[in-house]
Amino acid sequence: MDIHSLISQYGYAALLIGSLAEGETITLLGGVAAHQGLLKFPFVVLCVALGGMLGDQVLYLVGRHYGTRVLYRFRKHRKHISRARKIIINHPYLFVIGSRFMYGFRVIGPILIGISRLPPRIFFPLNILGAAIWATLFTTLGYLGGEVVMPWLHQFNSQIKHLIWPAMLLVVVALIIWRFWWQKKRHKHAKK
Repeated sequence: MDIHSLISQYGYAALLIGSLAEGETITLLGGVAAHQGLLKFPFVVLCVALGGMLGDQVLYLVGRHYGTRVLYRFRKHRKHISRARKIIINHPYLFVIGSRFMYGFRVIGPILIGISRLPPRIFFPLNILGAAIWATLFTTLGYLGGEVVMPWLHQFNSQIKHLIWPAMLLVVVALIIWRFWWQKKRHKHAKK
């Protein structure tokens, strides 16, 4: 089975799953696949928008219900978090739409919005709008970049067949070495 048939068969599901948390790369590749005719452009946009919207909805609910306990895990980013909180207070609607475009806020942005107590009836439609804009933009960029990426993908598809056997051999050798090392270590501890 070659990479084209894999994309054709599992492409939409992979786009949906891949765009749940971090999806720019997945979305760009979906656009390239649409350019190649492997996937349909409108369905790529729909799957990516749905995945992005669902992921942000879950993160929003996490922020709304678990709030500051979750923020504790992001304590290295206190400076960015306090700046984001100010933006949310002053421009909550723009932040909901724009957080997915802001570097470093793809995951923490919806959590912060949930903590801010922005009502779900306001977050939900803005989240849909932001996801639709984001999905359309990045899918289009991937589609337009398809001319540049297509020759590379074709070369990758032909070379991957030659890389599978050496990769499998490398994994088997690594497992044998690990097993030998583990047995030697276990034998050494048994003597003590």
